[in-house]
Amino acid sequence: MQNVENEAGQGVSHAVGDSKVPQKLQEHVPQSVEEKLPNQIHDTGSPATNQGSVSHATGDSKVPKGLQEAVPEKLEKALPDSIHDTSGKVL
Repeated sequence: MQNVENEAGQGVSHAVGDSKVPQKLQEHVPQSVEEKLPNQIHDTGSPATNQGSVSHATGDSKVPKGLQEAVPEKLEKALPDSIHDTSGKVL
C-alpha cells in the first residue's frame, strides 16, 4: 500500500537526503514542519530558516536536543510533559 499525501503535506516524507527523524514521524507531520528542520537533521533541500533556535524544555525531555532546537515552540508545547516537559514547574 502506497502512502498518499494530503493537502497539509502529511502522509509522505519530504526528505531529499539524509534524515535523523524516524520515517513514521516524517510521514505524519505536515510538510511545513519538515521544512523548518535544519537540513543536517532532516534534509528537505529547503533553505535554513531557523538557525540559532532554542529548546523550550523547562524540565526533562526524551526528545533529541537537535530536534528540540529545530521545531517551533508550539510543537514542543503540544507534546505531553512526560515526554518533553515545557510546564515551567520547579521540582
